[in-house]
Amino acid sequence: MKENVQGLCLWGFDPAARSWVGRRTDVPSGSVQSLEMRPVFYLPVMHSELLTDQDRSVRLHETFGDPERLRYAALHRDIIAKFGRFPHRNRALGRDTTPAEQEFLDGGGFAG
Repeated sequence: MKENVQGLCLWGFDPAARSWVGRRTDVPSGSVQSLEMRPVFYLPVMHSELLTDQDRSVRLHETFGDPERLRYAALHRDIIAKFGRFPHRNRALGRDTTPAEQEFLDGGGFAG
């Protein structure tokens, strides 16, 4: 039960956040007014478990121009492309971990 509540608190509002990001970043300039705040607006799509959002996150980070942020965006996308979800969230969300996910986590896989 505790894990499910934690999961709701951490990720239960993702759809609303992604929707809000969409309204802010689909402007022709593709940006939020403040350059410093732009990466904050990209977090909901970077932390989404939808591959389409991950692809969008990579595109947004490519236009932002920070190689380190782009590296993390690509890393997040690659995990979703491989597993369809972030394995390190399984316990918090009450999901079973597959053998492939456990191997990834045991090997030092991304932990968030």
